[in-house]
Amino acid sequence: MAELYQTQRAMRNMRRAALQRGVIGILDIGTSKIACLVLRFDGTGTFRETDGVGPMAGQVNFRVIGAASTRSRGMRRGQIETMAETERAIRTVVAAAQKLAGVRIDHVIACLSGGSPSSYGLAGDITLAAGKVAEHDVASVMAACEVPDFGRGREVLHAQPVNFAVDNRSSLADPRDHVGNKLFCDMHVLTVDGDVMGNLVQCIRRCDLELAGIASAPYASARASLVEDEQELGAACIDFGGGGTGVSIFIKKHMIFSDHVPIGGNLITQDIAQGLRVPLPVAERLKTLDGGVEATGQDDREMIDVGGNTGDWETDRRTVSRADVIGVMRPRVEEILENVRGVLDAAGFDYMPSQQIVLTGGGSQIPGLDGLATRILGPNIRCGRPLRIDGLAHELTDPSFSSAVGLALFAAHPQDEWWDFEMPADNYPGRSFRRAYRWFKNNW
Repeated sequence: MAELYQTQRAMRNMRRAALQRGVIGILDIGTSKIACLVLRFDGTGTFRETDGVGPMAGQVNFRVIGAASTRSRGMRRGQIETMAETERAIRTVVAAAQKLAGVRIDHVIACLSGGSPSSYGLAGDITLAAGKVAEHDVASVMAACEVPDFGRGREVLHAQPVNFAVDNRSSLADPRDHVGNKLFCDMHVLTVDGDVMGNLVQCIRRCDLELAGIASAPYASARASLVEDEQELGAACIDFGGGGTGVSIFIKKHMIFSDHVPIGGNLITQDIAQGLRVPLPVAERLKTLDGGVEATGQDDREMIDVGGNTGDWETDRRTVSRADVIGVMRPRVEEILENVRGVLDAAGFDYMPSQQIVLTGGGSQIPGLDGLATRILGPNIRCGRPLRIDGLAHELTDPSFSSAVGLALFAAHPQDEWWDFEMPADNYPGRSFRRAYRWFKNNW
């Protein structure tokens, strides 16, 4: 854990240095697309010690001065499959964004969508020797959280304090200077497969870029798609991506659970290609332009030209009805939603004070998805678009860019994490803890 702590602190320091220079890159590496944003910062208000402990410590102003996206290559189910192809795609999109921005970027913040994430809830407490919470007490209570055995090859991606309590006063965002005898802390830890994260880091460094931060894609998407009230009262964000579907749950402006369903939009495209016997590009076009999950009486008469097996448009023409496309897509979309429902049930989402669910990601634009999700997930459903940020072109504000926008907010409005504090040099115990869903079921 000490090595991980130092690595994360090094990335934090690189990000602070990049913000002070005024320019940093955002790299959203997904299964279907890779997006790059170039952010320019005003250089003021950066990580002052007086910003305090809280969900939005150290805010700075920024605007987008360059943006580009390209088709993803070498990725499968949210993780790198062919390093060389992914490297070429990253170089292409970064070069395009730099050209538009007119500046060179050396440091980037990236997101990770796969890696089999697992959530844990940790708890710790200390006695306040001075009778008042000081800066070092906040660090000490985090170090007192008992770290479970995450398993071989697992790496901590996020470690965020989600609640502080002094004696019987709970839900404190910043406990410093509060008078009391004992300080308590609840922390959410998200772990991922270390090899998957290591491959991503290695690929970015092969592109002559320095990694100044890494975040979970479901976390980033939720930061961009959930409004402030939803983050405060409690909501789940479902990110429909190409390689998988991310699930994250927020309450009190903090993520308390995250998981990943390894079924996404690419599998729907493959189903259309196999079911209707069309090439993958034609299947993707059918899904995007003519797809849906709710059939009407007119869909049987709406015929779509898909070409033939020989490619001769004059003599070999074939059509399918829109009802056929919907008939292939709906079972797979239902399977994704049923898996998401299982994740939410396992997380104890029914015990949340607010059961709002927000759909985002490229797959959330399938016509009729909100109606089908209402029947499977619950009545409180809305389709979420990323928050508007200064300088971002309108065509980059659709739900498929939620992760990229969320990463920009992650860079400019960081939430406190374990490695933002000077930890005491103590040994970390290894007793196994209950999973996060049991933790927040008992604590909220």
